[in-house]
Amino acid sequence: MKSFPLSVVLLFRVFMTAAVLFYGLTGIGILGQCTACADSAASAAVEELEFDVVIYGGTSSAVVAAVQAKKMGKSVVLVSPDRHLGGLSAGGLGFTDSGNTGSIGGLAREFYRRIYAEYQKGDAWKWQKIEEYANEGQGTRAMLHDDRTMWIFEPHIAENVFDAWVAEMEIPLYREERLDRENGVEKEGTAIRAISTLSGKRFAGRVFIDATYEGDLMASSGVSYTLGREANSIYGEKWNGNQVGILHHGHWFKAKISPYRIPDDPASGLCRFVDDSAPGTRGEGDSRIQAYCYRLCMTDHPENRIPFAKPANYDPEDYELLRRVLESGWRELFHKFDRIPNWKTDTNNHGPFSMDFIGQNYDYPEASYERREEICRAHRDYQMGLLYFLANDPGVPEDVREKMSCWGLAKDEFPETNGWPHQIYVREARRMVGLYVVTEHDCFGKPPVEAQGIPAGSIGMGSYTLDSHNVRRYVKEDGFVQNEGDIGVHPRGPYHIDYHAITPKGEECSNLLVPVCLSSSHIAFGSIRMEPVFMILGQSAATAACMALDARCAVQELSYEALAKQLKADGQILEYSRPVSRNSVTGIPEKSVEGIYCSEENAKLEGNWEHGWTMGPFVGDGYLHDDGTGCGTKTAVYSLSIPRSGLYEVRLVYAPHDNRAGNVPVEIHAADGVKTVSVNQKKSASAPFQTLGTFRFEAGENAAKIVVSNRGTNGHVLLDGVQLLAK
Repeated sequence: MKSFPLSVVLLFRVFMTAAVLFYGLTGIGILGQCTACADSAASAAVEELEFDVVIYGGTSSAVVAAVQAKKMGKSVVLVSPDRHLGGLSAGGLGFTDSGNTGSIGGLAREFYRRIYAEYQKGDAWKWQKIEEYANEGQGTRAMLHDDRTMWIFEPHIAENVFDAWVAEMEIPLYREERLDRENGVEKEGTAIRAISTLSGKRFAGRVFIDATYEGDLMASSGVSYTLGREANSIYGEKWNGNQVGILHHGHWFKAKISPYRIPDDPASGLCRFVDDSAPGTRGEGDSRIQAYCYRLCMTDHPENRIPFAKPANYDPEDYELLRRVLESGWRELFHKFDRIPNWKTDTNNHGPFSMDFIGQNYDYPEASYERREEICRAHRDYQMGLLYFLANDPGVPEDVREKMSCWGLAKDEFPETNGWPHQIYVREARRMVGLYVVTEHDCFGKPPVEAQGIPAGSIGMGSYTLDSHNVRRYVKEDGFVQNEGDIGVHPRGPYHIDYHAITPKGEECSNLLVPVCLSSSHIAFGSIRMEPVFMILGQSAATAACMALDARCAVQELSYEALAKQLKADGQILEYSRPVSRNSVTGIPEKSVEGIYCSEENAKLEGNWEHGWTMGPFVGDGYLHDDGTGCGTKTAVYSLSIPRSGLYEVRLVYAPHDNRAGNVPVEIHAADGVKTVSVNQKKSASAPFQTLGTFRFEAGENAAKIVVSNRGTNGHVLLDGVQLLAK
């Protein structure tokens, strides 16, 4: 099969970039999800418009699905609404949200192997020496991984890999072909027969895959879907719906900040981007979706830095709340400038007022293409203005301005748009309501159940935190501003994603698979929505599509046993086995722990903590640890309800070991104030329970708060649980 080296791909991209710049196509059509012109080179390479498998999307999931279908000998076409392939993986999200990398196999893992191979080439290190790059993040040290994967990378490297992969597999590719969402889906009974794009092209197929972030093909095919957050009562969940009063990750206002244009004067009106709705009730459903942003590739390397420009519509009033936060003394601004190679970052949202344009994306999922581009432009202008504000506004403290002025966009990333990413981070859009709905119960290890009488079965695994960013900024009953919707709850370990979560109901569509906007509750999707998982599900969807063609059956009727056999043969991981403990450790049952107990699973976490279970003793199924990385960026807040006022012995639960930190700071928030205790986790007088002292607590819900962090620590920090014993 003909192979196209990366040099050829890069040469083609240089030509396309020059053409784009020549014709002035650097507007929002590139910054948004798609534009109107086609890739003529790809179009000319395809003579027929009828295929076994038609894949709509330009995401990482779409590319992997196309590769898998081609590997299985089917004719396949990749119809991308975007100019660039790879979605977020090539659009700025280089600090991979990997979760447990041991649960990632198949072509998803192959992608990260290819990334590793690119970084073994000397010319990949233009601004930095390979030995200077620590390559630590999300719990991974990719350069040291046994099978030589790399999980942290620059956007252009990822895009090169995706482009080269498609060229190598000789997959027909149509770029910037947007589905005609009104009239572009032809169905015969329950089966899609063809789709048409706005340019007039028609793609006939036998099986279709919607691998877009928005689920446009799914929706236009008459498949049921939902938007926003379900009420907890719908699926018997705990972490769905309105999250008022739940403060996770540190993305909330810790100081008392007035939401009004004139502080403490409601008559002056609200500051910009503050929702005027009532706080609502914890757990109730709504149509709000978590915030979007662009994941920026920034650098502090002078030779490669583009200083932050002042947007044409810049207004410092947009950032008044941030000015007040900085004035209060908050200085966590740079905590999510996560380092990727060549002195660059994947810069993400962090704190109460940051990169997320909270509450400004509600209509995006179902909006017209033109309206989506307006939303993308508004997000771009907001973030551009934010960066300019922080680097230049005299109301910003001098220490922040000086540090921010050292940063800029990377010149050698996204050259078409002067360093700005081409892909907005669509964290959540439509979600199908299919044969099986994945909920938080699946993430927490509930055994799979039958879906409408069809035996359930795993087609891949998720493992990341159940993570939602904030959905709104509102006024609390006490008159101060607060964010709502951010949450991060760890699953017990890698969990199954059922095949029937990517299949519609049979009566709605019998030849469509949906690996990205799959059937899931809002909070479960918060874990599933990671790029490695989308790649896993893309491969599994393509495998099912090809096998359904061979079996001449609807995708809902495919034999799971046969599908699982093929997936395993292709390297997919459908079941996860923990590494065998050298000490054969068995956890202490949580129900046997006396007194008041809060496990690490119920703590409010900031930063990414890794699961462990090899070194005991521990309570339950294991523990969390910081992997000795990200010093000062990870915290855990244990909240315990006190049935009656009085004195309580506070115990920290952890398994001691020589690699643990000897100086773990633990804050005990009690009735008489806050006391910080330094804990030596190398030792424990009565492992795994270490007494921190006796403190007085008042009765009440969540009246006791214990905060553990890795601030200034000199080893691994362990989280297992907190125990309170009445005296």
